[in-house]
Amino acid sequence: MRFYKYHALGNDYIVLNPADFPAWQPAPTVEQIRVVCHRNFGVGSDGILWGPLPSRQSEFGLRIFNPDGSEAEKSGNGLRIFSRFLWDQGLVRQPTFTVETPGGHVKTVIRDGGKLLTIEMGSVSFDSARIPVAGAPREVLGETIRIQDREFTFNAATIGNPHCVIVLPEISEALARRYGPDLEVHPNFPRKTNVQFLRVLDRANLQIEIWERGAGYTLASGSSSSASAAVAHRLGLVDRSVTVHMPGGKIGIEIGDNFSILMTGTVNKVAEGTMHPDLFLVKV
Repeated sequence: MRFYKYHALGNDYIVLNPADFPAWQPAPTVEQIRVVCHRNFGVGSDGILWGPLPSRQSEFGLRIFNPDGSEAEKSGNGLRIFSRFLWDQGLVRQPTFTVETPGGHVKTVIRDGGKLLTIEMGSVSFDSARIPVAGAPREVLGETIRIQDREFTFNAATIGNPHCVIVLPEISEALARRYGPDLEVHPNFPRKTNVQFLRVLDRANLQIEIWERGAGYTLASGSSSSASAAVAHRLGLVDRSVTVHMPGGKIGIEIGDNFSILMTGTVNKVAEGTMHPDLFLVKV
């Protein structure tokens, strides 16, 4: 059972080609996902990329699974990794192609032999119905939310998956780990949410700490970078060209009309190999 492991700024994914797993069609089970992603009992990763799959509108389809077995609509880092995998395997001949996820269609451009990739991520929306966020239809900007002992001002957005962005003068890993879990499952967010704590460095740079829905504390995230940059621009805090700084590294974001997002970042291949059947004897 072949696997391919990559990371994008420390956010690591395992790519599993359905053609190598005929017994797993149409997808791995929750139990299989959990053990493969487990850092002690499995290969270890922040998620599984299941593809390529058929797509009616794009050249390739992709499903994205979190370590807890839930499914993500979209992942910017995951899309860059999957695109690098397609390039490495010779499944694409041209450096520009399209991929469909449950969160929408994207266009990929391969650069530097697959080490650097640009993704047209789609447009960010702040519409509560699309994100979704509970309550009357509105743009979710500058609202308050109480978590544990603290009240935050938050903004919500979607780029195919939901995000809660909190702008603060100081941020830290400890802050994300303390408040992220409760924000993720707050009743305001019917489908849960990804959480970003954001600090503006200057008009062209911002910093984020990330709590990822279904995965936990994360070193980097492409969709979080996209949503955070869009929120900061919507609030008038940054310009259209933004570098997002994360513990794992930097992603470049270009914000176009209608808050369309062009994301550029690196991908590194880690390993490829074979999973032994004994791996699945343990339940986690």
